[in-house]
Amino acid sequence: MSPTDQRGKLTEEPFAYKTTKEQKVFISSDGKHVTTLSGKKAQRFLADMSTADEHKAQLIMAKATGHFKHGNEKMSKRR
Repeated sequence: MSPTDQRGKLTEEPFAYKTTKEQKVFISSDGKHVTTLSGKKAQRFLADMSTADEHKAQLIMAKATGHFKHGNEKMSKRR
């Protein structure tokens, strides 16, 4: 497992994105809209995604959304 995904969350492929005609990018996590990119950020995102494999694509989307890896998240206990 890579050190950037120590808990294995990206192997579940939680992120997806859609692009509009106006070159806006909508990123969702588990089916819920998280962020919208436009302008230069959207262009840079699409350029990175064009050469990425599946795991790398998930990492790019996670980084673009922010607030998904702070290191202080706790795993929930299921009883």
